[in-house]
Amino acid sequence: MDQAIANLVDISASPAAMHAAADMVLERARWASQVFQRYDRDTTLAIADAVAKAAHDNAAKYGDWAVKETGFGVADHKTLKNQLTAKPLVDYYRDRDFVNPRFDAEKNIIEVPKPAGVVFALAPSTNPISTIYFKVLCALMTRNAIVISPHPAARECSVDAVNTLIKAAEDAGAPEAVIQVIEHPTLALIDEFMGSEKTNVILATGGSAMVRAAYSSSNPAIGVGPGNAPVFVEASADLKQAAAMIVESKSFDNSVLCTNESVLITLAEISQALLRELGRNKCHICKPDEVELLRRYLFHDRGFNVEALGRDATWIAEQAGFKVQRNTKILLTPIDKIGVGEVLSREKLCPVLGYYVATSVTQAITQARALLRYTGAGHSAAIHSNDNQTIMDYAAGVEVYRVIVNAPCSQGAAGFATNLAPTFTIGTGYFGRSSVGENVGPQHLVNWTRIAWNSQASGNINDFQTARLNHRGKLPKAPADGVPGQSRVRREVSDNSPRTPARTDPELREEIRRIIAEELRSALKD
Repeated sequence: MDQAIANLVDISASPAAMHAAADMVLERARWASQVFQRYDRDTTLAIADAVAKAAHDNAAKYGDWAVKETGFGVADHKTLKNQLTAKPLVDYYRDRDFVNPRFDAEKNIIEVPKPAGVVFALAPSTNPISTIYFKVLCALMTRNAIVISPHPAARECSVDAVNTLIKAAEDAGAPEAVIQVIEHPTLALIDEFMGSEKTNVILATGGSAMVRAAYSSSNPAIGVGPGNAPVFVEASADLKQAAAMIVESKSFDNSVLCTNESVLITLAEISQALLRELGRNKCHICKPDEVELLRRYLFHDRGFNVEALGRDATWIAEQAGFKVQRNTKILLTPIDKIGVGEVLSREKLCPVLGYYVATSVTQAITQARALLRYTGAGHSAAIHSNDNQTIMDYAAGVEVYRVIVNAPCSQGAAGFATNLAPTFTIGTGYFGRSSVGENVGPQHLVNWTRIAWNSQASGNINDFQTARLNHRGKLPKAPADGVPGQSRVRREVSDNSPRTPARTDPELREEIRRIIAEELRSALKD
């Protein structure tokens, strides 16, 4: 197993060195993806199963490590997320065939799968390992090569996790370099990968600036936007059940999932009863002065205070200047308006939940819409109700692509407490300025070539099924470094690294790349 040229890069390396390093990694990935397309479905699934097993077996190790390295989240909850994005993910898609042709006898069309090729994947600090597991397995199930760029705040655990998956994949027969990791990501280096013509698609999970940069890179990109999910509890709901689920969801992994509830909207007629149930589930109802303390602590001129990200409720209360019981799971902050002028109606990746009381169902839906237009459009919303018409009205009114009913939104929108596709990349669609509105999965990493006959032609297309794709299997040995005609690349890239031929891109691309770099600088400060 050779990871040499993925172990990048001295932060002082020259632009020429970084360009050469990225180009070499991507060339190896391109070779690996072409070899991988020779594999049949059984072999492909066997590799995915082997990697999923290695991921599952190390879920607790990396759950603990991620918390220790980043300083936020709950180790047991991260372990669970890591497990859910291992074996269950492969099982969910086991019956989907991304390898063999599909035959439509009625329309006289044959569809031949064409994997994307080289996937460049960004991983966030909030869910580093589960996102890596998810993206690697999606790539493997569709016979793509993948290069992982970890978040600097979770670099060590992420690099180790990717190397564990690399070993499992290659031991199971995957091509060398089908999985690679950037061990020392820098802004300029990420820019090189995102802008390279050898990158076929970017899977962007992170802050808004990072996602915008991916979409601006001149390469195809699948990005996701921020969450800010409203949860509406209306009069027909089981209040005991609703309160328990909302607290469970909002406190899960200290609320670092972007699918967590941001503001609870309810009705005046049930507000007091709901507050009692929330209190029974270890929710602290903040007094007006405590709400103001949290408002000042959580938000400043530059936005959300990242010191609070993924911290527990008692720690946040203490930092804000007041004390709560040690077993408190979430802090509830009553607010009297939603939108501009109320920062507590913004996304809060910590166990602080806004609380708004509406006068009617119509006003509640209007305020949920306002919340999402403030931030979080296209992402997720939740409702606790047993009235079918109210559920339908709410789902039709909110501008999101996931509405979770009588379930915890954190887990439900991600497909782990509902039958939605399991994912750690939530598409926000047109509302959220994303190319994908559904939960992203392996199906988004493969396109299909369609062979179509004359619509008036007669005959039986099933006879054509004897002409199968030729899956020739693994090549005997990879080129020396994955790039024919080039010598082995050193583990460290220096200013003296061999430079690849200069590109002839137009000046417009260079200007776009400059803009990307500026946005990445802002994103990686988070």
